[in-house]
Amino acid sequence: MASIRELHTQLTSKERSAVEITQEALDKIQSLEPKVHSFLCVTAEKALEQAQAVDAKIAAGEEIGLLAGIPIGIKDNMCTQGITTTCASRILENFVPPYESTVTQKLFDAGAVMVGKANMDEFAMGSSCESSAYQLTANPWDISRVPGGSSGGSAAAVAADECVVSLGSDTGGSIRLPASFCGVVGMKPTYGLVSRYGLVAYASSLDQIGPFGRSVEDAAILLSAIAGHDPKDSTSLNVPIPDYAANLTPDLKSPEKLKIGVIKETFGSGLDSVVEQAVNKAIEQLKSLGAEVQVISCPRFRYGLPSYYIIAPSEASANLARYDGVKYGYRSQDADNLMSMYTSTRATGFGSEVKRRIMIGTYALSAGYYDAYYLKAQKVRTLIKQDFENAFAKVDVLLCPTAPATAFKAGEKTADPLSMYLTDLMTIPVNLAGLPGLSVPCGFDDQGLPIGLQLISNVLREDLLFQVAYAYEQSTDWHLRQPNFGGKE
Repeated sequence: MASIRELHTQLTSKERSAVEITQEALDKIQSLEPKVHSFLCVTAEKALEQAQAVDAKIAAGEEIGLLAGIPIGIKDNMCTQGITTTCASRILENFVPPYESTVTQKLFDAGAVMVGKANMDEFAMGSSCESSAYQLTANPWDISRVPGGSSGGSAAAVAADECVVSLGSDTGGSIRLPASFCGVVGMKPTYGLVSRYGLVAYASSLDQIGPFGRSVEDAAILLSAIAGHDPKDSTSLNVPIPDYAANLTPDLKSPEKLKIGVIKETFGSGLDSVVEQAVNKAIEQLKSLGAEVQVISCPRFRYGLPSYYIIAPSEASANLARYDGVKYGYRSQDADNLMSMYTSTRATGFGSEVKRRIMIGTYALSAGYYDAYYLKAQKVRTLIKQDFENAFAKVDVLLCPTAPATAFKAGEKTADPLSMYLTDLMTIPVNLAGLPGLSVPCGFDDQGLPIGLQLISNVLREDLLFQVAYAYEQSTDWHLRQPNFGGKE
């Protein structure tokens, strides 16, 4: 499928209609879903209605925006009015939101076409998309491997060309990790840049919605559309939103030399040698484009993982207390009193990973352990943020691998939660500090699996990330490669 700008040109020149473009996406979904399983719900009827509305505007001579008529996938933890929103959990399997999330409303107002709700790890808790209560999403580059999580369905849908762009959410790397594993671009914006109204909460101080695209420009266009202040979200930032795709250039030489810092602590032990080689080649490529590169130390970077797995489960234990079988969602019938109904509903409605994190969080917040665990983790979070502040006093952008290795086989880590958690080693500190981070493809391993390069900037400098990623992308051909759906069924 073509890029957003190419499709926009085809629409405005009347070379193609929005209905034709949408039908192409729906046909692709029908053809590939038996292998990929990106979507929990395909919204064909709504998509064609939205496409017809765009065609009617064009026929009437009205101007349309860049996203009008563009097929988009939405992660299934963003509320869509009148359309099931399950968070890939049994406890919400029949939940139909009575309201629209701010991000989806903005997209619909822009004329975007929603083709479906994408699969995910249950309540966004996971790194492989395997904790979904409904299905396993496959990696389009090798369908025996995972797409990454928790936004695995959103990333796989874009990689498989089932939609042009998609939305995911990122709490500890849940956009950037799937982007790396699936060979697409994924951006986690500055905390508060995109409204969380209508996003089903996992960890409220960490969650952030962001875009996936086959190209940097497509991701930039999508972020411009969904970013902005929202009075319905008390954490929403009231700042001007630039056109992130407006001034992308193919080099890094002007107006002054860009300084990139390579995070020393992300290399060495634990990093796959093929990933390290690919990232080092990317560093040399950025130098050739005009960037000045130096090594930077963020000494508390490695403490991000243990801090996160105290803070995020603690917030989750509070946020998920609302799912008790009383107000909405699934209710166990195997109970004879209120307390047993609570217990049975949560025991059968939640999956094992969600229950594990609720228990960890409840323990960390309990009397006698709050100071020892939660409070200490928050102090470490502050130190990690200080390390980033010190780094940005010296450089404009930080660089490291997105993940320690490429996509692993389905089932390989499910019996070892700690091994699974280590997959997010490189991405978690960015969420703890509230910074923007972006993953862009930077190579492939000897199995033909994508490798991601992570770029990090100071708060509200998404423009810098897009610029560096765009210059790098345009000087390579990684983004032009297509998955061949290899591997075993």
